[in-house]
Amino acid sequence: MPANGRKYGTSHCFGSCLFGPVRPRILEKSWRRPTVPRSARHAHLETRTGRARLKVRRAPYFVKIAKGLRLGYYRGATAGTWIGRRYLGNGSYETDPLGLADDTTEADDLKVLDYWQAQEVVRRWAERNRLADVGMTRRGPYSVSDAVRDYLEEISAEKNARPVRDARYIFENSVLPELGHLLVEILTTDRLVRWRNALAARPIGVRKKRNASFRATRAIADTDEARRKRKATANRSLTMLKAALNRAFHAGRVLSDTAWRKVKPFARVEKPVIRYLSAGEARRLVNACPQDFRRMVQAALLTGCRYSELTNLRCADLNTDSDTLTIRQAKAGKPRHVVLTSEGRTLFTAWTAGRPANMHVFLRDDGRSWGRSHQQRPLNDASKIAKISPPVTFHVLRHTHASHLAMKGVGLGVIAAQLGHADTRMTEKHYAHLAPSYVADTIRAHFPTLGIGGDETVVPLRQRK
Repeated sequence: MPANGRKYGTSHCFGSCLFGPVRPRILEKSWRRPTVPRSARHAHLETRTGRARLKVRRAPYFVKIAKGLRLGYYRGATAGTWIGRRYLGNGSYETDPLGLADDTTEADDLKVLDYWQAQEVVRRWAERNRLADVGMTRRGPYSVSDAVRDYLEEISAEKNARPVRDARYIFENSVLPELGHLLVEILTTDRLVRWRNALAARPIGVRKKRNASFRATRAIADTDEARRKRKATANRSLTMLKAALNRAFHAGRVLSDTAWRKVKPFARVEKPVIRYLSAGEARRLVNACPQDFRRMVQAALLTGCRYSELTNLRCADLNTDSDTLTIRQAKAGKPRHVVLTSEGRTLFTAWTAGRPANMHVFLRDDGRSWGRSHQQRPLNDASKIAKISPPVTFHVLRHTHASHLAMKGVGLGVIAAQLGHADTRMTEKHYAHLAPSYVADTIRAHFPTLGIGGDETVVPLRQRK
């Protein structure tokens, strides 16, 4: 037995034979778990009672949290405040207010902090500033509104005006009122989930007019469909918020993306209902449109282009050698080439013949350009004349072009390229059920006739004109 009285293991194992007895304290050290920062104890600052016994003075009471880091408490006449102090070297320090102490108000982990919450806040503050010293993150508090502002500035340089305008609308009405004042570093998954759920329970709003000071709401029956729509709206707001926060994280402005990465959107709420016109309905609609707007409708049906893409189209964008249109200002910000059929080539050639290259292809009768919201009123009037109900929207014309391509067996990748989709996911979501499939053809070809159809001879009557 050793002189110190401790008995070490001397089993005849392979390790003992080669290296001698193994000391237990060495094993304990090798299997020790990584250390985590321990909370600093302070009898006078931990509780309200202890802080109430402190004297009111101008200098704060400090407690050491880590090397070079102190948590300070200012004792006021009624309530105190927490501050952080970090040593910078050469006898210099930096300080920052952290929040109110819970001397008279219950702590909420946001503006009012207890002693233990203040320690967590001062650690995050010190870590953020330490990374800012070496250029790895942004200095100073960074709120959700800061992340949104940076995101809008960056996408303004990357995308067209419309997606930026739509994103700003979502942020101003769904994100900033509830989350804009919060620091990104104190966001929690629970806080974001509660915000998402509150959005899904909010009544459906009506877009306010340009100079209106309030946002109206519509009273809609609380049906399954209404709840689905509200959840789908909440998912879009969550997607926009995640986009802004992810960009801030990848740019090094925040330390972690864990809080919002764990928040999932509502499942099974997307319900794409694609409406398209038959060939007969398309002809009736075109004939019912006024002359200047008729060209826009014809172009949308023959190309699948969006309204904004057609209003920005110039005569120089027509290439008669390849029978294509160059869409320079697409929604995603990337230009694309739209293939023209022989019918489309004939029309576009006639519309651009003898006109300057930089002139808009589509103009109103008064010579002015089509505006942002000039399309729906003539579509409503034309739908009424053509007896198409409910009235057609301009996006239905785009869906009509893609739907007829899908029903003719055109590959979804080709349709995605024609419409300007980044990949085929959106195309499959909207048009895959229209495309001829091996499953459908096989079932129809092999299922026998059971003879149970009866002798139903009732047919719908044509409506009188």
